[in-house]
Formats: sequence, structure tokens, C-alpha cells
Amino acid sequence: MQNQTQTRRAVRDIVAAIDARARDEDEIRIEDVLGSLGGASFVPVLLVPALFVVSPLSGIPLFSSACGILIALISAQMLLGRDHLWLPRLLTRRHIAGDKLRKATGKLQGIARWMDLHTKERLRLFTHRPFRWVTQGACLLCGAAMPFLELVPFSSSILGAAVTLLALSLLVRDGLIALFGLCFIGLACGVGYWAVSGTLAA
Repeated sequence: MQNQTQTRRAVRDIVAAIDARARDEDEIRIEDVLGSLGGASFVPVLLVPALFVVSPLSGIPLFSSACGILIALISAQMLLGRDHLWLPRLLTRRHIAGDKLRKATGKLQGIARWMDLHTKERLRLFTHRPFRWVTQGACLLCGAAMPFLELVPFSSSILGAAVTLLALSLLVRDGLIALFGLCFIGLACGVGYWAVSGTLAA
């Protein structure tokens, strides 16, 4: 699919491209959503399922799990340094209702605008190797955990927010955002521990 060349791109442009692809469509496949990014690098493609997990689309049964698997696969291939992205057709051929996708992109416009206004190149040490591998590995773990935590309230959305921040840090080379992303992972771990402890205690 895409190569791994770093591409600086506004988050609003990514959301707008998805919204344009969903225009007047009753149903759209995930592969078409990803394809709407054109020749983008791995990072914008990683950002898309992460944004979906924090959008109203996360309410669709098993959708967060599918996005988590996509996040894990994309992150793993980034870690391996692959030039082209491969994703299983079983996942990418899954359909999303056009009206739900348009509603989600509408909600994401405000988030994307905030991200573009409040991110900039800083603490670049945390967006280059070896810390870059830590960021990619954290995204891989978050994605792999989502299918197991879908039934734990808010956990998948928190992990989605973490991956969104981590991917954004790579996109705009903002190390401070990467640190915030790692904090969200800690929050998700706390929520998961609280939920499991409460279940066992009951």
C-alpha cells in the first residue's frame, strides 16, 4: 500500500479526505477509507483507525476490535521497516454505513482543528530513534489489547486516544504529544485494573 516515508500533513486534511470519500455513499469499505489518503505514509494510515475508536463509530459492536487489529498490524510493519503496507482483506472489506461515517467525521473536525492548532515541532528527541521504536511498540500493544478490552467501559476509547496522540506525535514531530500519549496508556491500564478488580470482588 503506502511507503513509510514521513509525510507532514494536517489532521484536518485527513478527516476532510475521509469525509469527502464518504459523501453520498450508503456504505463504504475500510479499504476505501484508507485509500482516500492517496499516497500518504504509514503514519496517517495509523491515525485513521485510532481516530475511529474515539469517534461515535466505536459504538458499533466489534468495530473497536477491528480497529485495534488494524492498529497492531500497521504498527508492527512500521517497526519492521516495511516499504509497503499489507492489511488482510477480511478486515479492510468490512463496511461502514455512510451516514455513520459522515457523522463521525463531523465530530472529529473539532478534534482535528484543535490538534492542528496545538501541535508543533518540539522535543524532537522523542520522535526519533530509539524513542520512535518505543512509540511504535506502544501503538502495537494498544492495538493488540483493544479486542480484549472492548467490554471494559472506556478502555478502548482511552487506548484509541493514546494511539491518536502517539501517531500525531510522529506526524508532526511533537515529542510532548508522545509523552501525553504514554500517559493515556497508563490511564487505560488503571481503568482496566479497576474494572477487573471490581469484577473479581463482586
